[in-house]
Amino acid sequence: MKTFYATVFALILFTSCNNGKDQRIIPGSNGNINDLLVVVDNLLWEDSVGETIRDVVAAPVPALNQEEPLFSLSQMPPMVFDGFATKSRTILKIEKGGPAGMVIKNDVYARPQTVVVVSGKTDQEIKEQLESNGDKIIAAFKKEELKENQRRIKISLMDDAALEKALGVKLKFQTAYRIAKQDKDFFWIRKEIPTGTMDIMIYEVPLSTIEKGDSTIVDIVRMRDSIGKVHIPGPVEGSYMITEEAYTPFLFETKLDGKPTYETKGLWDVKNAFMSGPFVNYAIKDTANNRYVVIEGYVFSPSVEKRDNIFELEAIIKSIQIQ
Repeated sequence: MKTFYATVFALILFTSCNNGKDQRIIPGSNGNINDLLVVVDNLLWEDSVGETIRDVVAAPVPALNQEEPLFSLSQMPPMVFDGFATKSRTILKIEKGGPAGMVIKNDVYARPQTVVVVSGKTDQEIKEQLESNGDKIIAAFKKEELKENQRRIKISLMDDAALEKALGVKLKFQTAYRIAKQDKDFFWIRKEIPTGTMDIMIYEVPLSTIEKGDSTIVDIVRMRDSIGKVHIPGPVEGSYMITEEAYTPFLFETKLDGKPTYETKGLWDVKNAFMSGPFVNYAIKDTANNRYVVIEGYVFSPSVEKRDNIFELEAIIKSIQIQ
């Protein structure tokens, strides 16, 4: 009988090993949103290689009313990169001595995780790799952080039935947010934070509202200013949200929910009042329903860093599904 059980156990063990020979049991990753661990020799970090790293991944976030880096960096030399440190969700490794190159790896030490390895035989080669691949490196880390932000949002979801009924839109946002205003096809969603508020607006406009070409940004500014005048009042009579005139917004073309989308980032202001902050606006072309679905996130939080607030709003917005 003992021989029988030993044989069965051996068969199970053998089968398990074969079925899982390409699988690894790795721990969960950790880290705050937009924190980036940089694994690089101390001498390189303190020299021109470190300057290039900071220029690439700690460049200022565009369209914020105070300077904040894309990522908050912490540095660690390779000799102590072990244990808990390897569980960081996003890691940039600099390896000197090998052929010049840049590789993006996933779930190397933990899951989920994005590890970017930049290598070169000389300092100059490493800097060239960082500079030439900067956009790809940033995009890889941002993709990972967006997924993590959306994962956290899903833990406590608000019921979006009202949005779906009125606009045919589904959106994943936390119960910490509330619908502050609903007026037919306009929704104003708000979250109170210790230093102010985080807000989302959702509405629809006819396709003729925004024309493709030189007038696109003008059309978008005119649209959001008219919405602000009607729906977003300021603290004193006659005040309302507008686009800050002294700051030209950034305009990009992207896709949300598989649909062509104008992405606009800039600063908002309040006419006749001293209030301002950053916003990100997405005008999604919904040809099937002859409209643009417009969804915008903005933050009011005076004298406080707002990078992570805007990033959370972007994570919510990018969960949108148009029915």
